[in-house]
Amino acid sequence: MIRHGQTEFNLSGIVQGSGIDSSLNELGMAQASSFYASYKHVSFDRVYTSTLMRSVQSVSSFIEEGIAHERLAGLNEINWGNREGTKITSEENDYYRWLLKEWQNNRISLRIEGGESPEDVAERQRPVIENILNKEEERTVLVCMHGRAIRIFLCQLLNYPLSAMDMFEHTNLGLYVLNYTGSMCSVELFNNLDHLTDAAPTARKSPVNL
Repeated sequence: MIRHGQTEFNLSGIVQGSGIDSSLNELGMAQASSFYASYKHVSFDRVYTSTLMRSVQSVSSFIEEGIAHERLAGLNEINWGNREGTKITSEENDYYRWLLKEWQNNRISLRIEGGESPEDVAERQRPVIENILNKEEERTVLVCMHGRAIRIFLCQLLNYPLSAMDMFEHTNLGLYVLNYTGSMCSVELFNNLDHLTDAAPTARKSPVNL
């Protein structure tokens, strides 16, 4: 499971979410190429992405090989409502810190104005998780999605409460490797960046790592 590569919105500290269909920038494309070079030897049975362009572009080299590809809206980023497309200023930063603290205090049904809550995202992810895990013919799959959505996805796979989602770090083109036994998942690699050693330096982080 990987997060998409860098976009200009990431670089500029502008909130994207599910309503912003941005594309990868030059560094993001380099990150995608480095990931492909490191993992092109893996025989993926299927590639799953969100419906958003930055997710699809991040794994386009695998798709071009002819590996089966499925776009799923359930993998889309959380909808950040009326904050999408806005720059994270000091004032906005205070708001996000408050919101994240509320989620950590288990107010996971709290929605950003005009957007989704972690509970909303988890609900639309559940059919996707069930679909992926129950396909016994697919032994090895690649999933490309988004930062906050990854945090929520991992909580569900590993049976953590959604209030614990911020324990799962994410970086542009960071990799999680998970193993599924048929009844439970475990993490083998945690936000691994070894494959990016040949790419340009990673971008600066936004004031809040959403």
